Amino acid sequence: MIDARAGARSFFTFRSFLSRQCRTLAFIGVLAAIAAPSAPVAHAASANGGPLDVRDIHVQSRHTFSYTCADGKTFKVSYLNAANGQSFALVPVEGRKLLLVGVVAASGVKYVGDRYVWWTKGPSGDLYDTMADPNSKPIVAGCATIMR
Repeated sequence: MIDARAGARSFFTFRSFLSRQCRTLAFIGVLAAIAAPSAPVAHAASANGGPLDVRDIHVQSRHTFSYTCADGKTFKVSYLNAANGQSFALVPVEGRKLLLVGVVAASGVKYVGDRYVWWTKGPSGDLYDTMADPNSKPIVAGCATIMR
């Protein structure tokens, strides 16, 4: 026997989840528009990795970690925590640094932007291409923070 109330709760929970994801994607679009060269910014990110300063987004802390992955790749990710509670990650993807926005995750911390997801759980992380087959493996997997 099917419990119609449980099905309705599942539907509304899923609808709420989709609504949050749409708001996140809308925010990413707004952030991209804010950070675009034509937008007024106090400082734009310089080519040498200088400070990123977007009006109304005040970074309180920035931490950079080095990662080494199962395939031998190494790279650095910078995490930025804003005064308003938002978090961001600067992740190198295909020769460019992408600003990914922290979103709700069932476990760990998930950052999304463009078509990519950087998902960390403790000291490890994986990079996914959301346009790839849903059953495909991460682009870069088994990455772990290099402890010194």
